Amino acid sequence: MSNKRDHQPSDPIELIPLPGSERPPAEGVTPLATDLQRQGDIEVTVVLRRRVGADPALSSGPLDPADFAEKLGADPADVELVISTLSSLGLSVVSTSVPSRRIRVAGSVSTMARVFGAHLEAVTSRALDGSAVHHRHRTGGLMLPASLGGVVTAVLGLDDRPQARAEFRVAEARAVSVSYTPIQLGEIYRFPKGTDGNGQTIAIIELGGGYRQAELDEYFSGLGITGPKVTAVGVDGGTNAPGQDASGADGEVLLDIEVAGALSPGAGIVVYFAPNTDAGFLDAISEATHAAVTPTVISISWGQNEDAWTAQARTAMDDAFVDAAALGVTVTAAAGDNGSSDGAADGRNHADFPASSPHVLGCGGTSLRATSGTVQSETVWNNGSGGGATGGGVSTVFALPAWQGTVSVPAPTRTTGGRGVPDVAAVADPTTGYEVLVDGQRKVYGGTSAVAPLWAALVARLAESTGRRFGLLQPTLYAGATAKTTGTGFRDVTSGDNGHFAAAAGWDACTGLGVPDGTSLLTHLHRATG
Repeated sequence: MSNKRDHQPSDPIELIPLPGSERPPAEGVTPLATDLQRQGDIEVTVVLRRRVGADPALSSGPLDPADFAEKLGADPADVELVISTLSSLGLSVVSTSVPSRRIRVAGSVSTMARVFGAHLEAVTSRALDGSAVHHRHRTGGLMLPASLGGVVTAVLGLDDRPQARAEFRVAEARAVSVSYTPIQLGEIYRFPKGTDGNGQTIAIIELGGGYRQAELDEYFSGLGITGPKVTAVGVDGGTNAPGQDASGADGEVLLDIEVAGALSPGAGIVVYFAPNTDAGFLDAISEATHAAVTPTVISISWGQNEDAWTAQARTAMDDAFVDAAALGVTVTAAAGDNGSSDGAADGRNHADFPASSPHVLGCGGTSLRATSGTVQSETVWNNGSGGGATGGGVSTVFALPAWQGTVSVPAPTRTTGGRGVPDVAAVADPTTGYEVLVDGQRKVYGGTSAVAPLWAALVARLAESTGRRFGLLQPTLYAGATAKTTGTGFRDVTSGDNGHFAAAAGWDACTGLGVPDGTSLLTHLHRATG
């Protein structure tokens, strides 16, 4: 720790800009007559660089967590520098994670504003679902104490506006043409027989809502199975807080758990509850990735278009997904429910993040009609304006990965980017959706939110059968795929569109490589892993 005296409020601080921290105003901002100082201390997450010279690409096979911290975590000298500097400026350290390179700090609003060069105010703005929300607000870029330049890569949580939306849809009863239990979908998609996820752990990220164990027990017993053990973990003050709104965040939580649990009942499920902020999202992912028991797979059903994130938040989260891959953890994420625009009003195409991260398995959606386990038709999910459609497109911030180089991803709309989304798909149309139980109501849900836990359950069963965790699956999934053909283990979806992009033979920006043939995919993975 530094032996220098703490800075006083009147002492000048030499500050430098924090690249990538620029933030536009929230939608529909109205200032509130609220004194943030009276609300007590706030907490933010400070993200540090990796050790100088550390390169995750050089790691071979899943790293042991202890080896990871030593090779790819934060440099202890950097940690000491950040702690001593911020402490001397009046902030207190709440927690430190060397492996995930995060330091959680607390302090008054005035101290935070002074240390990070931010103007914070209380406002009401319009959330992604159109509702009014109260939160701290900032615009423009942040600053850093000069000694931390290059060491600190992100400061998240000063502005705590809602960052993401749940990617699910509830079907009106009159609109449902056919529906399926998760178990029926496991049969349709030929999940490997003789597997149930035994010995695997599925982590699920949630930014609101909650579940009741009694309701899960009722749901799984109704399917004729014993459900998995489900554990809730709170992050940054988030808690398992079930309400009475089956169309709200509870719907997301129960959909995720019931789909993953029904398809992989032998696995353990750990649900991470965090606030719906950029800091909460990152911290939940990092806590899941670096848990005492490393998960097999992390399922994420929350997201927002790439341009709605600060560059520092996107980079910090993508780096957390790099951590997951290095530790052998596969991450599945919903590709969005608002077609090729991803719900943006600027008239342009947008990929949804975090599905657009090249270190995440992006999950798109279909409309499925099957009878007695036999598929009659499966097309791109697109129910028109207001009815929802699968997300998909081309990233404008992440480059085309090498493993996608053979499948003719369209050129990005800007000079940067090129990663195609999604990678894979499954049914997401709520009119041909999933039968679930939420807050005492039996309803049919859809959305790519359901696809992420479906694929997470499949990954857990594949890992059980092969005896290994996979980390980044895409290089194996895309092996052998061409501009007109998908890789082994998929049934191609060639009909429909999500707005700008249309399905075709081979990979496309609607359903990726296609929907799974789990048994065939297992054979492919056995061959690929020897």
